[in-house]
Amino acid sequence: MKKLFFTVIAAAFVLVFYGCNKTIDTDSPGRLIIKVTDAPFPVDYVESATVTITKVEIKKAGDGVCDGTPFLVLSEDTVTFDLLELRNGVVDDLVNIEVPAGEYDQIRLYVDQAGLKIKEGGDYCVKVPSGKQTGIKIIIHPGLFVEGGLTSEVLLDFDLSRSFVMRGNLHKPSGINGFIFKPVIRAVNCTTAGRIEGMVTDTASVKIKEASVWVEQDTVVATAVADTMGYYAIIGLPAGNYSVFATKEDYDTVSFDDIKVVAGNRTIVDFVLTKAEEEEAEEGGED
Repeated sequence: MKKLFFTVIAAAFVLVFYGCNKTIDTDSPGRLIIKVTDAPFPVDYVESATVTITKVEIKKAGDGVCDGTPFLVLSEDTVTFDLLELRNGVVDDLVNIEVPAGEYDQIRLYVDQAGLKIKEGGDYCVKVPSGKQTGIKIIIHPGLFVEGGLTSEVLLDFDLSRSFVMRGNLHKPSGINGFIFKPVIRAVNCTTAGRIEGMVTDTASVKIKEASVWVEQDTVVATAVADTMGYYAIIGLPAGNYSVFATKEDYDTVSFDDIKVVAGNRTIVDFVLTKAEEEEAEEGGED
């Protein structure tokens, strides 16, 4: 699997724990790392999905009233990401910089433009309403503590399936009339997050590519699409218990409840999917 790294995004989590009696160094700066990944998108017809970011800012918890206090500028470099390359646990760096110690609760991204390239269907340049002027505000929950001399990380998960709103018929490339970009971005405090990963196969142990996998905790939290080897990974999940589901067209849906995610750890959940006709044959045999 291709691993893409900038200075800001890493595959491993750097954990920072705060005890009730521990003295936090607020005089020295700490290091902040911001990672970028993407929730899956129907890739059958999509060749690339790019987002160009021109500025990144962050705000300390409790600073200012509404937007009265300017955010701390982390970067003004123009960076373009192909989000289709950032799937199944692959991440890319956005920012790696020293910042004043303290708690931060909001990131603001200035997105210049976004674009989709459709297989046999042309390129679509999508403008981002207000994304370039006022930025896209992303809440970090729980808040991120940066301690002097230590490193903290934030993962930004772009949900392509909801960010790029298609106009036309996605099941027919020639029927696509364009896209509207309404960014849906999940910010994850990596100090409190873990991951779920595993394989998706059928009853004959054949690996199933492009199977849909998702986790729920009352509502859908995050999604993934299995790669050509049947492997999937959902990263940046806050610690807790989840229900995990997997399915694909012509297959049944398999689920597991009470799957525990522990901060800084990975949880393995493998799926074996049964084709619909196999279930029908079994039911027919019972009669």
